[in-house]
Amino acid sequence: MKKLFIKKMEALVDNISNNLRRRTNWYVITGGPSSGKTTTVNLLKERGYITTFEHARHYLDTQRLKGRTIEDVRKQQREFQLGVLNMQIEQEGQISPEVQVFLDRAIPDALAYYRFLNLVVDEKLTAALRTVSYKKVFILDRLPLVKDYARTEDEVAQKKIHTLLVEVYESLGFPIVRVPVLPPEERVDFILKNI
Repeated sequence: MKKLFIKKMEALVDNISNNLRRRTNWYVITGGPSSGKTTTVNLLKERGYITTFEHARHYLDTQRLKGRTIEDVRKQQREFQLGVLNMQIEQEGQISPEVQVFLDRAIPDALAYYRFLNLVVDEKLTAALRTVSYKKVFILDRLPLVKDYARTEDEVAQKKIHTLLVEVYESLGFPIVRVPVLPPEERVDFILKNI
């Protein structure tokens, strides 16, 4: 029964109509762990573009300030994913559709992580996915994995998450541009030439 529910929810998400989506001037920078997203977004910001920050790391930092360990937060994956999703929904809800902005990940990334973690897709995520809209999605090719306090995935997980991100954004029908491995400034140039 649980598997049937998951399949129905995924089918619903995979068949979301573009007619429900408002048009935006938003560009998503995404990719698996350690693909250079934050570096790329920071360089875009240095060039004067409006950008957002990555919510998973921010959520972990807020939980650390409350006295929780990274390990404790990571053990509660549903709570962690919902916390990140709530932050992302709130942020995207506050951005005017006309503003050109580069997002360090976006709401659909949550679906890839739900799938990776075998979490049931809840109504909150499904409802959010019905209305999201992005002008273009830039998926950064993977770089060598570098672990830090917030990034705990191994190379197998990195590859799987990257693949799921591609599948999710393709299923939602957004224009996708694959960004090859290049020096950071050249990656930014590549993105700007393709907006």
